[in-house]
Amino acid sequence: MRGLGPIRILGLLAVLALAGGTAALARAPEEPWQEGRWAGIAPLHFSRQADGTIAVSGRSGGSFIWRYERRPAGCLTWRWRVDDGPPPTRLDRRGGDDRALSITIGFAGWPETTTGWQRVQHAMAQSQAGGRHLPRAAIVLVWGGTGEERQGFSSPYMAGLGRVWVLRRADAPRGTWFEERVDLAALWRQAFGGEAPPIEKIAISSDVDDTGSRIEARIEGLRFGPCPRTS
Repeated sequence: MRGLGPIRILGLLAVLALAGGTAALARAPEEPWQEGRWAGIAPLHFSRQADGTIAVSGRSGGSFIWRYERRPAGCLTWRWRVDDGPPPTRLDRRGGDDRALSITIGFAGWPETTTGWQRVQHAMAQSQAGGRHLPRAAIVLVWGGTGEERQGFSSPYMAGLGRVWVLRRADAPRGTWFEERVDLAALWRQAFGGEAPPIEKIAISSDVDDTGSRIEARIEGLRFGPCPRTS
């Protein structure tokens, strides 16, 4: 992803002014999905089908949709499928880091270990957010990457306030549905320590501008809920 600020995905969740504005995407009963763009990058096409499936398509671009999702951190379940997407790229480095799909969860509270420098970086991003409140930390769940990235690595764009898990590598089978269940509170503890603060926002993005790739992908059955009890 080219030419974006130091806390790109926190800005994504708040729809920074530099993202070029938003428009409603097929209103849901609770909160509407909003579309957002990154400055200087051609947007992709997001659509929502009657059954709630979210589809993204396009070539050599990048964009996202987001909505408010205020609730305690529990489990997130969904299934996703990529029919066409970018080749493997290293996601733990700045530049050239394309990915077919990302699901980003923004949290309302600071990690226990947040430093003064990180708060300053966050404040700088907040000053560009056009009055929209920025989440204070994020967990990013990705379809993409090489598989060489460490699970829960620190996003190179988020000043240590975002951690990334690669759930499916870029070379995962195409045209195949994969089901996922993620315990967000457990990932928070693994990433930052302590108890997870409430969830504030969710975003779905795709980013294929650096490799000039085509993207054709879908997500369906996206649900928050309590995690199954373990015996």
